[in-house]
Amino acid sequence: MAQFFEIHPDNPQKRLIQQAVSIIDKGGVVIYPTDSSYALGCHIGDKAAMEKIARIRQADKNHHFTLVCSDLSEIGTYAKVSNSDYRLMKTLTPGPYTFLLKATSEVPRRLMNPKRKTIGVRVPDNHIVHSLLEALGQPIMSCTLLPAVGQEAIDDVEALRRLYEHEVELVIDGGFCGLEPSTVISLIDSIPEVIRYGKGPVEFLEA
Repeated sequence: MAQFFEIHPDNPQKRLIQQAVSIIDKGGVVIYPTDSSYALGCHIGDKAAMEKIARIRQADKNHHFTLVCSDLSEIGTYAKVSNSDYRLMKTLTPGPYTFLLKATSEVPRRLMNPKRKTIGVRVPDNHIVHSLLEALGQPIMSCTLLPAVGQEAIDDVEALRRLYEHEVELVIDGGFCGLEPSTVISLIDSIPEVIRYGKGPVEFLEA
C-alpha cells in the first residue's frame, strides 16, 4: 500500500521531502508532480525500481527514460552537450521540455536507448521537484505517468492513488500541474527535432 503525502506546491515541507527521499533511496517508486503532468520516479541506480516503472508505464526496450536534473550543470554530467545545445537549453529551462542527447559514461547502460546510446534529460519548473532533487543529491530517473499507451495523463491525485496504490511506494499530492506531457526535443543530430509535442511551445524551432 502506497504512502500518500500532501506537499505544498510553493513551500514544500522539509519533513515530507526528507521522507520522500528516504523512500526513493530505499528503492521505492514514487508518483510526483512536475511542471507538465504527474510522473513516475525512482533512484537512478536502482534496476528493480526502473523495471517496475517500465512495467507500470508499459514501456518497451526502446523507450527513452528521462533524468530529471536540478540544473544545466548537472545535465552536463550525464549528457554530451554542445555549445549550441547549451544555448538552446538555457533559454528553455527550467520548463516543460525534455531533451534527447548522447549519454555519457555516468549513465547506467540500462537507462540508455539501446541503439543510439541516448538519454532524456530535463529541468522542470516545480518547487517540489527541486526540493526532492536538492535533498536527493542526484537526478531522479523518471517518465511521464500515462495510464496506457495512447491515453492522456491523469491530474486527479485521488484517481492516481486508487489506480497505483498497490504498484508504487509513494504518491505525492502537489496539486494541479497539468495534463500535457513535456515537449520532447531531440538534440542528437545537428538540427533540433521535435519528437513529441507537449506543453512547451516550439514555434521558435519551426519558424
